[in-house]
Amino acid sequence: MEKRDLTRIRELLPHEPELARLWDEHRQLEEELERLKALGRLTPDEIVRQLELKKRKLAGRDRIQRILGRPE
Repeated sequence: MEKRDLTRIRELLPHEPELARLWDEHRQLEEELERLKALGRLTPDEIVRQLELKKRKLAGRDRIQRILGRPE
């Protein structure tokens, strides 16, 4: 995310429960993706999991962008 988006997210978090939920999910997905990345070589199941996480993260980011009032 861009710096201006992060600033806006911090401003809106206390007032936007859905944004807070989406942001928490975004951070959790990022942590899990980093954990998989640290494994190095992934099994086929881990590769599928990684792709699922990336799709969920992207969908969440799109919803966050809508809340921020910016085009996706």
